[in-house]
Amino acid sequence: PITKDQSIEFLADNRHLWLRSKKMSAILKIRSTVFGAIHEYFRKKGYYEFHSPIIIPGGAEEGPTLFEVKYFNEKMYLAQTWQLYAEAAMFALERLYTIAPSFRAEKSKTSRHLTEYWHAEVEVAWFNLYDLMDLAEELVKHIVKKVLGENKKELKILERDTKKLEPILNKKFPRMTYTEALEILKKKGMKVEWGKDLRTIEEEELMKDSDIPIFVTHYPKEAMAFYKPRDPKNLKTAICFDLIGPEENGELIGGSERDMDINELIKTLKNKGENIKDYDYYLDTRKYGSIPHAGFGMGVERIVKWICGLDNVKDAIGFPRTMTRFKP
Repeated sequence: PITKDQSIEFLADNRHLWLRSKKMSAILKIRSTVFGAIHEYFRKKGYYEFHSPIIIPGGAEEGPTLFEVKYFNEKMYLAQTWQLYAEAAMFALERLYTIAPSFRAEKSKTSRHLTEYWHAEVEVAWFNLYDLMDLAEELVKHIVKKVLGENKKELKILERDTKKLEPILNKKFPRMTYTEALEILKKKGMKVEWGKDLRTIEEEELMKDSDIPIFVTHYPKEAMAFYKPRDPKNLKTAICFDLIGPEENGELIGGSERDMDINELIKTLKNKGENIKDYDYYLDTRKYGSIPHAGFGMGVERIVKWICGLDNVKDAIGFPRTMTRFKP
């Protein structure tokens, strides 16, 4: 039933057959290389692969984006991230990573969002924000180099201009603060009120003249997840970063140092309306002794979308799940 004249929706309905197309086959082969490159990178650096529960009692990002699950007689949720359990394991292993599914019930229909996606995450003892950005940059460069080396045939099938990827390997990724980013946007005629998170339109404007990803750091604390600590140099900001991709690909990686102050964590959780009881185990990791640590999460489909030059993240995975797409 698959022909060149079929609509996007028809091909999505028949995804189980459309996977046989040259395009989807090429994407899936590149995706496999990306996954292999992530494992290779962390294992060569002596990181341990750690797995956490998918069914959890509470959230990590925002309550409204949780998928509720009936767990016998209890109400549980699908994990948005591996992070909270990884922080507990970090005290035992110090350097750990995973690639696992994450679930976000975001009511978003953009070309960058999936409700079920694969999350490459890392948690490291003794790292600060700048160590973490170095790690993220090195990882991205390793992935791109691996794909350029192993998937020439597939990139050609996708008609991907590899000259757009080559600068990634040779240039240092620029770093700027959220406040500096707002100044740049202001000069471009786009005024953003300080305190608001950057939207897709603002990220794209910021990246217009860049052929490589850019780190934006120190976002407003009140707009961030509870575990991101306040910067003692500017209490209005959090010690965190987003790595924003070129070619209208938006956020590729988000990371931060982790807050070690148990009182600050409890206060922030209460302000966000969370049930403190759901976080007892997490707060114990601070109560019984903590050390400086940091971590990040990378949406693997977003990396695949960018490397393959795709219009939509839905093509970066075999069977996408979105607000309106839940079969086949």
